[in-house]
Amino acid sequence: MSGLRWLAPNAFYWLALLPALALLLWYGAKQRHKALQLLGWRDAHGRRGSWRGVLLFLGAALVVVALARPAWNRSAQEVTRRGRDVVFLIDVSRSMLADDLRPNRLERAKLAVQDAASRMEGDRVALVAFAGTASVKCPLTIDYGFFRMALDELTPDSVPRGGSSIGDAMRKALTEVFDENPSEYRDIILITDGEDQDSNPVEAAQQAGERGVRLIAIGLGDENTGRRIPILTGAGRETFLSYQGEEVWSKLDAATLKQMTAATPGGRYLNVATGAIDLGDIYSKLIESADQRTFQTEIVDSYEERFQIFLALAFALLCFDVAMARRRVAGGAAR
Repeated sequence: MSGLRWLAPNAFYWLALLPALALLLWYGAKQRHKALQLLGWRDAHGRRGSWRGVLLFLGAALVVVALARPAWNRSAQEVTRRGRDVVFLIDVSRSMLADDLRPNRLERAKLAVQDAASRMEGDRVALVAFAGTASVKCPLTIDYGFFRMALDELTPDSVPRGGSSIGDAMRKALTEVFDENPSEYRDIILITDGEDQDSNPVEAAQQAGERGVRLIAIGLGDENTGRRIPILTGAGRETFLSYQGEEVWSKLDAATLKQMTAATPGGRYLNVATGAIDLGDIYSKLIESADQRTFQTEIVDSYEERFQIFLALAFALLCFDVAMARRRVAGGAAR
């Protein structure tokens, strides 16, 4: 055995419970002995009962060791990481609070991206939130835990100014997330209701296309009648957003999104509207299956996990304990 390593050392914290288990076993044996004495019976199996307690204690200790995932026989392996650069561009404007998708458009978008995050392996991902301005919430990374944390925190207050400027958000991704070198291994996944306030989104998409960036746009919201935008008053009462005395109704602008995707190589528009969205499946079909580049090749240490040995020993002790118990019952019945 060379290079012993514990792959989950935090499991050893469970060892702190073993003294309590030992005390419980000792107390149970003592109470049983007292009960037999009160009845005037002789404890013919006292020593055997003690051994059963020892077996249970050792079995529990072995289970903890197995949970710590012992491994040895270290070997060096060459690992090549391949993937694409993917930026999720998420609309957090107040129109995304419309509830034509439950609980609202923004929360459905976040859930969809979480589904996609569960499929990620090797791709570098980034997160940009936008409304009237855009903000990079997560730079390109393979730290998917940090990406999901940034995603969970998205609200309409994630950017300092209201409105909806899709074109500015696209340009933010091109200049502050991607580098300027043209590459066919990059994608922007835009999730929005398509409403824009004169930020020239189609022109921004053309700039992305010139750099080889593919745009996948996902349109959320009702395309026909639209939905009102719920807001809370200062008194905490729910009402609806109004402008110049009239309630604002937010509709999906699919036409703009279609023009944007058509301006990029291999661009796709997915009209979810008020239906279901399986972004995990979309990610698998459009991102994982696309051409990938090699990011880096590195040498990593690999170990052979041997937790099975300790689980097998724990199971053997348990079986032995059960056998002793049956023997004890059979002996008592014979008398």
